[in-house]
Amino acid sequence: MKLTVIGCGDAWGSAGRHHACFRLDAAGLVLTLDFGASSIVGWHRLGMDPAAIDAVVISHLHGDHFGGLPFLLMNAQYHSTRDKPLLIVGPPGLRQALDRAIEVFYPGVARRGWRFDWRVHELEPGGSLALNGVSLSSASVLHGRDMAATALRVDDGKRVFAYSGDTAWTDDLIGISDRADLFVVDCYSADADIVGHLNWPVLRDNLSRLKARRIAVTHMSAAMRARSAEVVAAGVTPLDDGMEIEF
Repeated sequence: MKLTVIGCGDAWGSAGRHHACFRLDAAGLVLTLDFGASSIVGWHRLGMDPAAIDAVVISHLHGDHFGGLPFLLMNAQYHSTRDKPLLIVGPPGLRQALDRAIEVFYPGVARRGWRFDWRVHELEPGGSLALNGVSLSSASVLHGRDMAATALRVDDGKRVFAYSGDTAWTDDLIGISDRADLFVVDCYSADADIVGHLNWPVLRDNLSRLKARRIAVTHMSAAMRARSAEVVAAGVTPLDDGMEIEF
């Protein structure tokens, strides 16, 4: 597997980092975990063609994690050479939220028809899905009360990638990270207890309980990024846009 960090920023784009978007090359597929509002810019900035994407997997329905989907679809419709289907996977409510977002940003476009096939598969938390040699599974995490928020695991039979999405600490992260070759986990706050997000003291105190072979942190605030040296000293990788990790 190979991870390319398209965007690992927080919702505010702190330090100029793009919203959440992780390209994962696995078993001949190009997947993206989340596609936040600025993700299409991140793809082009790295010289990558969004037409290569086989499937987008969304962790939860906040704009910095799924808000770039209308722009991805419009890019495929009017600008790119895309000629293959696109699968969009995410939690319950994704199709309705995406239809509304498309209509807000580009009124009437959806009613004119699409020149390529795309479909949405809503995956219940705790569910799984097989994608041409890759197994995708989700699990509930703690981020907001008005929607489903999920962590994700991708298993190609040789390697496992795990992603927490946005979440406060829950012991379920232990199972989500178990046997993962790489676990990307939310760590927004340097110290403060922020609802729905992990902070560094809590994550640091629980690192020994996480059984992933490698742990990396994402969604870092400016204050959290200022503590990157401490993160590295603890054996954890602070992610940055454009970073590539093969595992």
